Amino acid sequence: MRIIYLSKNYTPHDHRFLSSLSKTEHEIYYVKLETNKRQTEDRPVPENVQQILWAGGQPEFRWRNLPRLTFDFRRLTKKIKPDLIHAGPIQTCAFIAALSGFRPVLTMSWGYDLVQEAERNLCMRRITRYVLSKSAYFISDAQFTRDKAVAFGMDLKKTVVFPWGVDLEQFMPSAEKHSQTITLFCSRTWESIYGVDVLVRAFVKVAETNPNVNLLLLGGGSQGARIRQILMNGGVLDRVHFGGQVAQSDLPRWYHMTDIYISPSHVDGSSVSLMEALACGLPCLVSDIPGNREWIVEGENGWLFRDGDADDLAEKILHAIKNRRSFKKIGQSARKTAEQKADWKKNFGKLLDAYDKVMSLRGTTDSERRSNLQR
Repeated sequence: MRIIYLSKNYTPHDHRFLSSLSKTEHEIYYVKLETNKRQTEDRPVPENVQQILWAGGQPEFRWRNLPRLTFDFRRLTKKIKPDLIHAGPIQTCAFIAALSGFRPVLTMSWGYDLVQEAERNLCMRRITRYVLSKSAYFISDAQFTRDKAVAFGMDLKKTVVFPWGVDLEQFMPSAEKHSQTITLFCSRTWESIYGVDVLVRAFVKVAETNPNVNLLLLGGGSQGARIRQILMNGGVLDRVHFGGQVAQSDLPRWYHMTDIYISPSHVDGSSVSLMEALACGLPCLVSDIPGNREWIVEGENGWLFRDGDADDLAEKILHAIKNRRSFKKIGQSARKTAEQKADWKKNFGKLLDAYDKVMSLRGTTDSERRSNLQR
């Protein structure tokens, strides 16, 4: 098949999809809506994937440009003549695909588009409902986001859920640690929806109680100044290591240097960074939101804390440290969870199955149309 993969920008998630798709028999055309505000993926677009130049792909998406982008995307579909379009997030890429008039469209949720954007205002709710009404199939990485899609009118029978997963051979447990110092780890982007500011406020409280706890933060973002200010005001800046932007191939080493993975995100589907931590056998302490509850069982492979509550997070960190003897058992359970649910090599097959189902639905529709014409 010829497939247009339309995505907002170029992230490690996009690379994962494109890399796997490039190894199939399909012809893949990659269309990017906008440039990345921050580079999060340093690997080139995989071979055998054709990156298409069009009216988008350079400036940040603006609603005033929607007509121009839609008309140019329609031009692309006429030129490429794809068999299907794989598009997401919903309110931008999938919306453009739906407006172009091309069918079939397979819509892929990115989590935040249904959890946050769809509920932003009446306009976004209408866009979400429109896109799903024009979607031949819907895929997401979490059960609760599928439930949201169904609530917006998507046919349950035309949906599939699969976690995006990780490479279990790349992300593996390391040797057991014997240091008296506990290192907390967070690799989430420093944007408001990921709650890193909640973590650093909690760390200030933990550091006041326990002098043998450090924090390791990767990445960066627009909240950088605020995060550093909280740490500086709390007098703990010297106990935090800032790792910056790390290449995907180097990520496992950073997980192996730490003892507890923390994700304070306010919005998530099935978090890939959480899956990476689970695969590395790290006990995970995460915000109590629907996406995380699909992965973490309290006291079994990690713990949950009240979303946005720095005091509760601090208490949970101190509780975990007090019971550090359980880390080995919890880490083993974490790895088992990843092996059962987060194996990308297995999960990717569900995407290919979804493609086949879209084409079978298209074949049925074409057959019915020909039958009606004959009548």
